[in-house]
Amino acid sequence: MARSKVVRAGRGRWTTLFIADLSNFVPCAKTSCHTDEQIACSIALIGNNMKNFSTVGRVLSVAASLACLGMPQAKAQQGRLASEIVSPARMAGVKAACQFRADAPDQHAVVRGDTLWGIAGMFLQYPWCWPEVWGLNRDQIANPHWIYPGQIVYFDRAAGRLRLGTPLAEHASDMRLAPQVRTEALGADAVPSINSAAIEPWLTQALIIEEEQLRDAPRIVAIQENRVYVGRGDTAYVRGNLHADTLFQVFRPGKPLTDPMSGNVVAYEAVHLGTAKLTRAGADVQTVVIVNAKEEIGVGDQLLAMPARPLVNYVPHRPWRQVEAAVMSIYGGVAYAGQNQIVTVNRGHDEGLDTGAVLNLYRRGEQIADKTVQTAWYRSAPMARLPDEQYGNLFIFRVFRHVSYGLVMQVRDAVQVGDGAQSPQ
Repeated sequence: MARSKVVRAGRGRWTTLFIADLSNFVPCAKTSCHTDEQIACSIALIGNNMKNFSTVGRVLSVAASLACLGMPQAKAQQGRLASEIVSPARMAGVKAACQFRADAPDQHAVVRGDTLWGIAGMFLQYPWCWPEVWGLNRDQIANPHWIYPGQIVYFDRAAGRLRLGTPLAEHASDMRLAPQVRTEALGADAVPSINSAAIEPWLTQALIIEEEQLRDAPRIVAIQENRVYVGRGDTAYVRGNLHADTLFQVFRPGKPLTDPMSGNVVAYEAVHLGTAKLTRAGADVQTVVIVNAKEEIGVGDQLLAMPARPLVNYVPHRPWRQVEAAVMSIYGGVAYAGQNQIVTVNRGHDEGLDTGAVLNLYRRGEQIADKTVQTAWYRSAPMARLPDEQYGNLFIFRVFRHVSYGLVMQVRDAVQVGDGAQSPQ
């Protein structure tokens, strides 16, 4: 079993960093330093068990270097890095959990309409294991994974890996297995992570407005010819800092989103009203024209810069930090959500979520009276808490600072506000 150990000696300095697995790892060599303030340590990461986790090696190397150099920021940097390091025990758990399906095919020809999630589900018991079976590190996961119709996904059973190939010619019997180089401009044809039609409105229109954004958002203060509302092609006047942006979403603050775990309001669900374009800048008041109006737009409505369209070609993966979240709202104000519906969770970028992260959905166990225990007539039966039950998965496709949108994937039960959403175990 893999173990991590750091030995401290002599005035609080790090002198030895030892990483060991009784079958595959060797201890680092310790060398002398030229000065009393510098310590050098070499980390050896040897063995097949570490091949899939190059990011861990990078993080540990940086942490060791900072400690050895005695830099002033070393202690703070080590604290940050420590939160990113996946423990050897957890790495072993990931490897054990990431198993191929017994009925996995030898290959799959990618066709239009496929998704990364669907392809992963053909080969893997858990689609969030995609990075492990492609040998992707954290930096690679942060970029879109381009797979195109016409390519072949191969199951290399001997290596326990998926490979990507392209036919050499039509009806050719042999395939070329080689990395595929594509420019981002060609990404429109790539296979998306999930069904893009299910999340289309939430990529650029549906809004989560956090407290500081709501406070600083420019607002419409007047309308041309003193109308009550404006529509497409009409002019409106805006006050507030536009930050040199020229295209905006027009919104109206909606219901507050309350964190079911803390009880605090963490953001607001905003109503998307339309889009506006800056036509004349001013020292105090700016002029905009309404490009399109989904609903009536009036004085008091606010503006937010139009975001770049998010890409949805990110690989399904477990969060890099342990995330404990809860379902905060279900779009449309309904009580229950099912497969392919949108929910918000009370965690975002600052808490370790990113696009493509997958969370397990849990129904929290109830507190029940254990009536099987014999008690005196005047005593209540002791209480017992039933275990949490996992019933589905949530794919995170748009992330804000403290809130995220997720698409409900396979579920065996209806999703309710307050249900748990946490990193796959």
